[in-house]
Amino acid sequence: MQPFLIPSGSMEGTLQVGDRVMVNKLAYRFGGEVQRGDVIVFDGTGSFVAEESDPGLLGGLLRGAGAAIGLSRGSETDYVKRVIGIGGDRVRCCDSQGRIEVNGEPLNEPYLYPGDKPSHVRFDIQVPEGRLWVMGDHRSDSADSREYLGSPGGGTVPVDKVIGRVVLIGWPVDRWGWLRSDHG
Repeated sequence: MQPFLIPSGSMEGTLQVGDRVMVNKLAYRFGGEVQRGDVIVFDGTGSFVAEESDPGLLGGLLRGAGAAIGLSRGSETDYVKRVIGIGGDRVRCCDSQGRIEVNGEPLNEPYLYPGDKPSHVRFDIQVPEGRLWVMGDHRSDSADSREYLGSPGGGTVPVDKVIGRVVLIGWPVDRWGWLRSDHG
C-alpha cells in the first residue's frame, strides 16, 4: 500500500481535493488485471506528459518523503482516473442519449459528478492491447484520455504504467472508507 494525495477536482464526487487515498500497488502484479471501473493511479509519462522534469536532489528527496506518507503529490506525472476501456475495447462518445458506449453498450456511470455530461468531446477509439482509456469522474474538470487524443498513444495509458488501484480513502477522517470499483 502507498498513500497518495488527491491534488485536483478531476475525480470529484468520488474523491475530493486533499483526500489521502491508499493505493494497492500489488493489485495487478500477481495475476490481477485492470478492469473497467477501477480507480487507478498511473504514471502519465509518455502518454499524458512528454517527460518528467528533474526536481533536483533536494526537491526529489522532499517530494519523495512527503509522498511516502501522503502529505504531498508523489510525482507531477502521477494521475488518478477511472478506467473506462481496456485493450481491445471500442470506446465512443456518444450514443443518441449522450452516454458513452463501450463495445456498443451504453455505460452506466453513477459516479459522474452531479450535473456533468459523460463528455462534451466526441471520440471513437479502439483501445490498443496493453493500454487503457481513462477518464475523471468530474468530466468538466478533468484532463484525461480525451485531452490527449492527438498525442502519442492516442490518449491511452500503457498498463505497465499503472502504479496501483485506489482502495481506501484514509483522510480526512470524516471521509474514511473503502473505495469500490464500479464495473457497471
